[in-house]
Amino acid sequence: MTPESVLTLGQQALELTLMVSAPLLITALAIGLLISIFQAATQINEMTLSFIPKLIGMFLVLIIAGPWMVGLMLDYIQRLFSGIPWMVG
Repeated sequence: MTPESVLTLGQQALELTLMVSAPLLITALAIGLLISIFQAATQINEMTLSFIPKLIGMFLVLIIAGPWMVGLMLDYIQRLFSGIPWMVG
């Protein structure tokens, strides 16, 4: 196994991690921003107010984008396992 192939595998793993986590992180960011704007407008200073909307939003994103996320991970794992003979030999 060459250093280039190790770096390629690491790069692909990082790209996959970013692609899989992006929908959840963007959802949490958007909901948090909306709740913050609402709190600033109404002067409600409750720290736990954004927890339930974020939880519901992330649950909905997992339902909608979950199959896509699992498909990406399965594709990467299949490519990784099918490349084992090439990596060893």
